[in-house]
Formats: sequence, C-alpha cells, structure tokens
Amino acid sequence: MLPTPNKKSTKRKFWKFFTLLGPGLTTGAADDDPSGIATYSQTGAQFGYGQLWTALYMLPFMTAVQEACARIGLVTGKGIAAIVKEHYSRTVLYAVVGLVVVANTINIGADIGAMASAAQLLIPVNFTFLTLFFTAVILVLEIFTNYKVYSKILKWLALALLAYPITVFIVKQPWLTVLKATVIPHFEFNFAFLFIIIGVVGTTISPYMFFWEASQEVEEQKEKHRIKNGRSIVTWDRIRSMRLDNNAGMIISEITTWCILLVGATVLHNSGVRDINTAADAAKALEPLVNSFPNAGFLAKLIFSIGIIGLGLLAVPVLSGSAAYAVAEAVNWKASLNFKLKQAHGFYGVITIASIIGLMINFIGIDPVKALIYAAVLNGVAAVPLLFLIAKIARNKNIMGEYRSGWLSTGLLWFTFVAMGAAAVAMFFTI
Repeated sequence: MLPTPNKKSTKRKFWKFFTLLGPGLTTGAADDDPSGIATYSQTGAQFGYGQLWTALYMLPFMTAVQEACARIGLVTGKGIAAIVKEHYSRTVLYAVVGLVVVANTINIGADIGAMASAAQLLIPVNFTFLTLFFTAVILVLEIFTNYKVYSKILKWLALALLAYPITVFIVKQPWLTVLKATVIPHFEFNFAFLFIIIGVVGTTISPYMFFWEASQEVEEQKEKHRIKNGRSIVTWDRIRSMRLDNNAGMIISEITTWCILLVGATVLHNSGVRDINTAADAAKALEPLVNSFPNAGFLAKLIFSIGIIGLGLLAVPVLSGSAAYAVAEAVNWKASLNFKLKQAHGFYGVITIASIIGLMINFIGIDPVKALIYAAVLNGVAAVPLLFLIAKIARNKNIMGEYRSGWLSTGLLWFTFVAMGAAAVAMFFTI
C-alpha cells in the first residue's frame, strides 16, 4: 500500500521553495515590464508566429547571464560596478555606469508613460497628473519602505503576469504551427525584423537586470549577516539555492514572454492588427480572455491596465535602484535599500533624479507605447559591452576563486555577447 502524502509536509516544502525565491524571481518578473509587454505584443502583431522561437532559444542564454551576475554579487559581496572599479580603469568604470544610467533612465520614462496611458483606459484623468502620481508613489515605496517588506511586495506583484498565459489557452491556437514556430527559427535580413528582434532580446537580456540581481544578492548576504570583514561567506549549497531562484525566475519570465508573443500573434496579427500605436491597441490582445462577459472591451482594458501598472510598480524601482547601486558603488557612497534616507543621501538621490528625468522624458512628444519599444532596442545595444565585462569577471579566478564560471557558463556568456553584438551591427547595417 502506498503511503498517504503528508499535506503538512507538502505545504512546508512548497513554502520552503517559495522562500528561496528572491532576487532571481524579482529580476525575472521585472524583465516582463511594460517595455517587455509592448515589445513582445508588437512583435506578435507585426510578425505573427515568426519570432516565437526567440523565447525558447533565449532562455539558456538569459539564465546563464543572470546566473553569472548573481554569482558575482554572491561570491564577492559587491555589486558589478564595485568590481569594475577595483579591476579596471576609470574610463571603463564611467562608461559602464554611464551606459546603465542612461539606458535605465530612458526605460523609466517609457514605463511611467505606459502606466499613465494604461490608467487612462479606465479613468479620464490628465496624462501629466497620472505620470506625476505614479512617480511619487514609486519613490515613496522605494525610499521609505523597508527592504524586507518591499521585496515581499515585489514578489507578489509578479502575479500580474498571469493574464497572458490564461489567454493563450482560452484562444483557439493552431498548435502544430505554434510548435513549429517555437522550435524552428525564422529569420529575415531587413531593418524591421532586426530592429524588433533587437528589442525582444534587449528587453529580455537587459543591463538593469545585470546590476540589480548582483546587488540584490549582496543585499541578501548583508541581510543574513554573511558578509564579515569585507568578505562574503559563501558555500556551494548557497550557490545551488541561488541557481534555483535564478532558474525559476528566468523560466517564469520566458514562459510569460512566449505567451505574450503568442497572444499578440493569434489575437492581433491574425485579425489584421499589425502595428500597436496606443495602450488600447495592446489591450485588445486580452479581449478573448473576457469575450463571454458583457462589455468585454472594458474588462480587457481593465486586466491590461492592472498588469501594466502592477509590473510598472515592480520594474521602475528595479531600474532606478540598479542605476543607483552602480553610481553609489563607483563613488563609494553607502548603498542599500535597507538604509533610511538620512543614511544614504547619494544613493536615494540617484533614485530620485533618475525617476524625475525619466518622468520628464514623457513631455518631449514621444508616444508612450513607441517609447517602450525604443527603450527595449536601446537596452539591446547597451547590453553588448556589458556582457563582455561580465564574461571576463565571472571567469576571473582572482575575483571569483573556486566559484568562477565553468566551461558551459563561459561558453553561453560569450555566445550571447557575440550573437547580440552581431544582431546590433546587422541592424545598423540594414538602415
């Protein structure tokens, strides 16, 4: 007779697994930010199933890159900018920090604008007021909320991603075609295809994710008192826990990416919508989720808006926070979300300034939805030189000791660098 499963034991194991999830899950969820949703939806609308394969083939490379970044933070007890400062020239340091700050600030602006546009689908409130409101809410949460509490908020906000996977199985799909498009890569050598594929890769393997996950591993080490005399205490068990967290976050992120691409292709492209110009256009992708209810159009807008706003609240602090960690590490400021405002003026100053400049980008006449896609493309280009440095650092025995990258991790990192670099060059060439 088979033993009866112990419900308490199963529940305990589930919660133990969930408590292991932290920086990796948060980073993976933040990857599907408003910029990601807009870029993936536009890709599905424009090319149908033609880029579904990117979600599958990006997974191992995205996972390897984020694992390397997390391992750098975990092993050294320092963020990436601090490591660059110790081992490279000031020119390299300032270039790295500059890239992250500029890319993140533009992304912040695009995400805030998208949140305001999404809110306007539900309430007739002035766009300027909404951008100011969301910026203020995010700054208050990030500056005045304890990190432990805030990290829990970030975890639960990740549930906003569920709308797209549910829609995938509500809509009738040509599953054989979908399977082929997912497994067999399709490629076109023209500017439109390369531009959007750089956007897809850039919003998936983004500079802010590199710095955020490394810095959050350092935060976790500090929180658990595993940094003593300037050295991080780490074991292979801790490395394995980090990998579990990282792998779970990246898998969830890429499943969601695949679902957004698929919904965009089936719902938008197949019904003749090839270009997403407004938040309302993007919201149409979710109409099948509620088409059996009265006023389905409004419900689709409601679900879309909740997702965009929830993920914006998740992603904007990650963007401004990763920029602040980079600057603070470069100039030896105190940097931690556990510090109060009076303990880390510079750190929170960067968060505030990046958020305000991002906010101001919304008033220069760029369409909020298009800005999201442009931000994704910028991330794809900016990630290339940063990947080169991460691959070098992760493999350096003097920095990483016995925990440096093995042959598989190293190979995946260098392939990602070469592939993203080649795609960026090809895009500029086809202009």
